Amino acid sequence: MPTLPTLAALAATVLLTACQTTSIQSAWFDTSFKGGPFTKIVVIASDGTTADSRVFEDVFVQKLQAAGVQAVPGYTTVPPDARRQESVFAAAVGATGADGAIIVRLLRVDTRTQVSTMMMPGPMIGPWGGFYGPGFYAGGFYPVPDVTQYDVASVETNVYAVKTRSLVWAATTQTVNPRTVAQEAPAYADLIIAQLRARGLLPAAKS
Repeated sequence: MPTLPTLAALAATVLLTACQTTSIQSAWFDTSFKGGPFTKIVVIASDGTTADSRVFEDVFVQKLQAAGVQAVPGYTTVPPDARRQESVFAAAVGATGADGAIIVRLLRVDTRTQVSTMMMPGPMIGPWGGFYGPGFYAGGFYPVPDVTQYDVASVETNVYAVKTRSLVWAATTQTVNPRTVAQEAPAYADLIIAQLRARGLLPAAKS
């Protein structure tokens, strides 16, 4: 029979595994924008210097291309140094030939604590034997406190019209218990692409 600590640990694992998702916390759209849908997009992770940022750009570009949108990763055309000066950055983005730019920035990763109460069956007591070994089920349940910690990554996504350098869509997302960039980026990209399509900023899906 599993011990009470083992049952509690298993329940906590199931809970946190189920929560490994990305969701939009807030979003904004420029309703006056009439330039969509974008035909070519450059994807830029704001850091641009780490292997993770390049992996992220590649995954997002692959998702856009699979959705029928021409796209290029920022690290191939916009060097990290260019991202620190607005005029140089704008020129580098313009040189890609893209009419839309998706710029993604990790805001923070917070560690949070969750305290919950689990109702567990009462102990086996008494002198009797049987299938479960010595003792018998006393009946009833009693509360067992369970404390778990989990991480939440907050990410900001901004979409710009390159020609006018204007912000047309923005959102903040949260990912619970983020794993590697390679594992989280596909679902993140799918979420953002669906939102942009709903706003007419990307071509509609082919039937």
